[in-house]
Amino acid sequence: MEKIIITSILLIAGSLILTGCFHASPASPLNKVQSSPFTNQKDSGGQVKLTSSAFTDNQPIPALYTCDGNNVNPPFTINNIPANTQSLALIVDDPDAPAGDWVHWLVWNIPPTTTEIAQNSIPAGSIQGTTDFGDTKYGGPCPPSGSHRYQFKLFALDTSLNLPATITKKEFLQAIEGHILDQTLLVSTYTRK
Repeated sequence: MEKIIITSILLIAGSLILTGCFHASPASPLNKVQSSPFTNQKDSGGQVKLTSSAFTDNQPIPALYTCDGNNVNPPFTINNIPANTQSLALIVDDPDAPAGDWVHWLVWNIPPTTTEIAQNSIPAGSIQGTTDFGDTKYGGPCPPSGSHRYQFKLFALDTSLNLPATITKKEFLQAIEGHILDQTLLVSTYTRK
């Protein structure tokens, strides 16, 4: 009897996965996004996607976009933005930094119609927050030693944010709690020569 029940559960779960009715929750290891309030994500039915023509997921970022190059943000393409999105936000951080999670870029109020972010630019109307470099601009990868991962986290939000540029990542994450319609992650790596 136990074998029949277990077999039935496995068949149902397999069927749900194959038909796309089941997907990993935002807090699951499949998502890899760290230090964020994804338990309150709303169901938009979308799968927002962030890609870059400069690098692919889990591959090295070119030196041009680091402290060894021009230290400018790479270009991005955004797809599958949920229809009811009011704004987009982007966090870039380094979870491998010696002092813990290091924020390299924080941008919010990106217009929901944005499908491209050009190299060395932010969309009109967007606001840049304070990074761990103490600046309100992109700070590229610059690991003190070894190879580090850089997480480009994109959020589709059901609101625009009225926040000062002086806020920290922690305060930003508190402000978007309960407003996340969808989110995605693009990871790069970098090792200084």
